[in-house]
Amino acid sequence: MTATAAAATADETEVERRVVHRVVLPPDADPDTLPLYVDFTMARASTPVEKKDDKLQLPPALHPALSPAEAGANVLGRRSLELNEGSQASFAAYFSAFPAAYWRRWTKVKSVRLSVRLSGPATVAVHKSNARGFAQRVDLVQTTDGRVDVDLPLAPFGDGGWYWFDLYASDGAVTMESAEWSVDATVARQRSTASIGITTFNRPDYCVAQLHTLGSDDSLAEVIDRIYVVDQGNDLVQDDPDFPEAAERLGDRLSVIRQGNLGGSGGFSRSMSETLDAGESGYVLLLDDDIVAEPEGIARAVAFGDYARTPSIVGGHMFSMFEKSTLHAFGERVNRYSFWWGGLEDTEERHDFSLQPLRTTRWLHKRVDVDYNGWWMCLIPIEALRTVGLSLPVFIKWDDAEYCLRAGEVGIPTVSLPGAAVWHVPWMDKDDAIDWQAYYHQRNRWLAAMLHSPYARGGGLPRISFASDVKHLLQLQYSAVELRLDALEDLLEGPEHLHATIGTTLGEVRAKRATFTDSVIEKDPGAFPMTKRHRPPPRGKVPTQPKNVPAALASAVTGVAKQLRSVRPEATHVPEERVATMAAKWWRLSHLDSAVVTSADGTGASMYIRDPKKFRAYLRRSARLHQRLIRNWSSLSAHYRRSMPEFTSPEAWKETFANNGSGDDD
Repeated sequence: MTATAAAATADETEVERRVVHRVVLPPDADPDTLPLYVDFTMARASTPVEKKDDKLQLPPALHPALSPAEAGANVLGRRSLELNEGSQASFAAYFSAFPAAYWRRWTKVKSVRLSVRLSGPATVAVHKSNARGFAQRVDLVQTTDGRVDVDLPLAPFGDGGWYWFDLYASDGAVTMESAEWSVDATVARQRSTASIGITTFNRPDYCVAQLHTLGSDDSLAEVIDRIYVVDQGNDLVQDDPDFPEAAERLGDRLSVIRQGNLGGSGGFSRSMSETLDAGESGYVLLLDDDIVAEPEGIARAVAFGDYARTPSIVGGHMFSMFEKSTLHAFGERVNRYSFWWGGLEDTEERHDFSLQPLRTTRWLHKRVDVDYNGWWMCLIPIEALRTVGLSLPVFIKWDDAEYCLRAGEVGIPTVSLPGAAVWHVPWMDKDDAIDWQAYYHQRNRWLAAMLHSPYARGGGLPRISFASDVKHLLQLQYSAVELRLDALEDLLEGPEHLHATIGTTLGEVRAKRATFTDSVIEKDPGAFPMTKRHRPPPRGKVPTQPKNVPAALASAVTGVAKQLRSVRPEATHVPEERVATMAAKWWRLSHLDSAVVTSADGTGASMYIRDPKKFRAYLRRSARLHQRLIRNWSSLSAHYRRSMPEFTSPEAWKETFANNGSGDDD
């Protein structure tokens, strides 16, 4: 390890280096995102954050993030920060610290160099952490004015850990003009560029704002050679008043393609297909239309892909657009037995870096290896497109997770790379398991399981799926059950239906769902009569979540018994209760004849009415379909697996594009 101040001269024989991680700061010093870039609380935080009795225990001296003014600092631009005399700042932050463990595991890079350019006397302290979240200082450099270079090995980072530096204005004010992490350029597997694929549907303002971001960052010009906007809506991106300026910035790198609405899988497959045909890029980077990107994260993802030992999918994390310092998930996997997605063990969802900084949150220091990454930001190497094809033709849901599973089976791993991320509108205020998307959730989950489940007859999926139908019936959500059962019937038809119906299923699903009372959302709070109970709840208490298995079984038995009884005529138009969406669970709704239930986003409400005939009919239909799927699992799964190379091929997709109103590049 060496440390040199500005007066030292570089070795002329040194190998070429590539900057793979620039330290940047948020535009306009956005206070909501600043904790992701710089930590001003580091002097206060000496004890790791722990949990006790499920309650967050903050060290006595740890407080929420400080503003730059409170910390004696001033953000001067995207790369520069000024500290007043006696002030300090830590770059142990999500976007600034170097994720050493990921470079150690997935690349051949042996060391990284930290380079900091300064004006004024300063002290730079370099730290590293291990997988257990314990940190130690590895170097301390004092300089009066100029540059600090520190070479750092990656060998100690087998299971986790980061590098970062702290900056002290030790003797007068100091300005950090820039800081960056670089590696040996000669060990890269390749030096390539990426095409960006954005699928959009009636969100021209979001999409155009994203194009402005991509066009205004000069660093992306070196790594992005083409941007494909696949517009599948009727409120067109090109009609947005700000589009001409964005298009002028991007010039001939921008291509806008119009086609029929084929969902996310159809839009992203179009970008994949165009990237293959152009033959210019080493990657296609998929981005949702309603995200705000950190351009530096895009450059980092491409650099990481170039250095990966083998072609790898490089994903970015997702932060909330509404709580900008809050991370959705640090890594995700697919449970192959239940065939459901979720966060990795030993990680936490909805982590707020403004309250729990990187330095003091131990679990963030362990490297996590994922099964997949969402397509809000996902860099896919061209080798994957050539080897495993394009997306499943499934419209939405499970296309991203399945693709990564498919790639992983042929040796193309997925890495969720810290420091590469976007901000996305969260889906906490949605319940897409009961709206029109219920069809796609159900069919595509089963389809992915048939393609990739290692368990006979799908493991626990059939049992879990049937139990979900029962739960929805007890919750009086008949429209969701109808769509879920339609999905299984279509799945039983075989893979031929996938491309044939991708452009038409959505309309059919929406039309069918609209015939159900529970799908009609009234925006007016006074649209429903005042509630009236025929009988008061037992002992004056509404049902609550059962605390154990026997209690759950007892509640389920009484709830099912209730479903078999006739409904009081008055309850079909006068609701018995108003139930908030968070309380609208099976143990509550199964004991009512009717209820007004608030929608997940809080903008309206629907009337749920118990129907014994529907309950019986759907229960029988669900049982028959699940028995049929279990009985035919082996042959049906084999059929889908044999056919997968065909229905994910560029040729099959091009035929679908042609049949669904694809247009020429504009």
